[in-house]
Amino acid sequence: MHDAKQQAVRFLEKEIKTYTALSLFLSKKGVREHLRASANKALTSPSFYKERMKEAKKLVHELRKSD
Repeated sequence: MHDAKQQAVRFLEKEIKTYTALSLFLSKKGVREHLRASANKALTSPSFYKERMKEAKKLVHELRKSD
């Protein structure tokens, strides 16, 4: 795999871990009550990060497959 693709894969794998952590954190009971009411609802939704994880995993698979 080319160096640029390897860097992209490493970056996406870190993003997946971040999205996983955020999704788990935001799904905990009581977290939403502590978040400000004016916060963007999409960014405080665990499903938002689960969708980002799916997209990132698909990109990782495509980058690895292309070589």
